[in-house]
Amino acid sequence: MDNRSEVRAFLASRRAKVSPQQAGILFHGRRRVEGLRRGEVAALAGVSVEYYTRLERGNLAGASDSFLNAIARALRLDDTETAHLHHLARAAATPPARTRRVNTPEVRAPVRRVLEAMTGVPALVRDHRFDILAANPLAMALYAPMFAAGEGLPVNSMRFTFLNPHAQAFYPDWAQVARSAVAALRIAAARNPHDQHLVNLIGELSMRSDPFRTWWAAQDVYVHQHGTKRFHHPAIGDLDLDYEAFELPGEQPLTLLTYSAGPGTPSGDGLQLLAAWAAHNTDAPTEARPVTE
Repeated sequence: MDNRSEVRAFLASRRAKVSPQQAGILFHGRRRVEGLRRGEVAALAGVSVEYYTRLERGNLAGASDSFLNAIARALRLDDTETAHLHHLARAAATPPARTRRVNTPEVRAPVRRVLEAMTGVPALVRDHRFDILAANPLAMALYAPMFAAGEGLPVNSMRFTFLNPHAQAFYPDWAQVARSAVAALRIAAARNPHDQHLVNLIGELSMRSDPFRTWWAAQDVYVHQHGTKRFHHPAIGDLDLDYEAFELPGEQPLTLLTYSAGPGTPSGDGLQLLAAWAAHNTDAPTEARPVTE
């Protein structure tokens, strides 16, 4: 990933989102630029116009945390956007490196045992590329349309979301799910700018999916932590499931995702039906076979 281009596009996109009224700036007449001018951001952050212009042209190397926080306040960045700005700055301060192939991280045996023990909720482990590295049987059944096209693991949830013809029916809120997925992938790209597999994935999706290309250009960032996701399972029907994302520490951090529903609710009953369907349907994927590099 080209750090200078990423910095330039991110800062310019955030500046365009802040109106003078939001920043408390009085003006009269028409403005030629959308959002704030560079000089207005510089004044709000307490730096010279020349210095801020240099930063917005992509040169974040050497910028201090306090200065980055001042820019974040001027641009009204939220916590996720501020963290993204700091990741871009750290990447800028790192000596240039060519993209490299990063091995698929191994899911530790204790984590696999935890997945196997979680019999009442779908649970899976993914990496920063959104490759699914491990999943319990209920997660395999929930994501049956995603696993159906492949043999074992890993499958990639980004490719499923944007390239699989069944994805839009599977996710009733497909546009919302897809856009937040792109924003989460941008976070991963800033944290792993030299991962060749990740660069290839972004390039593939940009070439093959118009919505991905449009949303990638929007420069939005998002972290999956918790929330509710709607599914339309081809055998069970509609499920509204609460998800929680837990980061598993390691040299290459992984994410454990769990899905649940309250007992006695329609979706809670649906999960029980899903387990029964998986147990009696020979076409349902029930075994995750990891692939290592």
